[in-house]
Amino acid sequence: MIEDLDQKEIKPDPPEDEFSLKEIIPSISPLAAACIGLIGGFFLYQIVGGTLTLLIFGMNIKNAPVNGLRLMTMAGEVLFILLPALLFTKWFYKDITRVLRVKIPELKELLLFTLGLIVLIPLLQAFMTIQNFYIDKLAQHYHLINYLKSLLDKLDAYVETTYEGLIRPGSIPEAGLIILIVAVVPAICEETMFRGFVQRSFEFKMKPVKAALLTAVFFGLYHFNPYGLFALIALGFYLGYASYSSNSIILAMFLHFLNNFAAIIIYFAAGNRDVLDNSAVSGADAKMAFIALIVSLLLFAGVIYLIRNYYSQKNMRKEYAGMP
Repeated sequence: MIEDLDQKEIKPDPPEDEFSLKEIIPSISPLAAACIGLIGGFFLYQIVGGTLTLLIFGMNIKNAPVNGLRLMTMAGEVLFILLPALLFTKWFYKDITRVLRVKIPELKELLLFTLGLIVLIPLLQAFMTIQNFYIDKLAQHYHLINYLKSLLDKLDAYVETTYEGLIRPGSIPEAGLIILIVAVVPAICEETMFRGFVQRSFEFKMKPVKAALLTAVFFGLYHFNPYGLFALIALGFYLGYASYSSNSIILAMFLHFLNNFAAIIIYFAAGNRDVLDNSAVSGADAKMAFIALIVSLLLFAGVIYLIRNYYSQKNMRKEYAGMP
């Protein structure tokens, strides 16, 4: 029996519901459903939500009460991202629990993927430092790139100013409200839409890796962060990988929360907007970032190996337990 087991090719453990999508009959094309979710979510949150904000607070947003803006941001996430994702899932697929992968992850999964996120965050920071360094260098030599950079700088400054106003605390209770609005609510709402409804819709028509990557691209674009686009895509892909591998959107929500929570705590500790600043860096900083990038890549590859090995061992135990 053991020899037969050794001769079998051990593959990474697939999610428990690998074939469950075959049992679900969508009421429309899953690709159309994904597009409806992406376009509908964008329109509702950015257009409708933005219009309501202007109607309530007027054109002078900078002088609007900050807690009012925070609550409006939270309401927009819930009403225009979470609620549509749940309704679309119910209308198009009927089975919300299975399609959205509503399942508590195992403790070891939680620890392994959290370790991966701890390594991934400095990796992405190092990448962004190197990216910005070379963008500045190219802008000095090419007029077109310098013009495009000036446009990106204006968009980035607007995003930084808006985000800074939301996460600057005036008191301890206010800091708790910021954590709720910036870390907890987006983790639940955005993961339900992206890793839940959108990625699962793509999985009906394409391989999980492609579905996770495509969803990550839209996730990055959704945040309107020009210099953080590739980092956001990488983060979104990791969240998609975690959700698929564990068959749990709750794991993706937890990782999303940790990422946002870490950013808030770093900002609180720094006490200024340098944390949000994407200005040029020196050559020495770029060299240090390059070293950090290489080290982080090696560490991250090691964590991915541990994750894959965990699922391989889990699959091996299942095969062994199922043998006559």
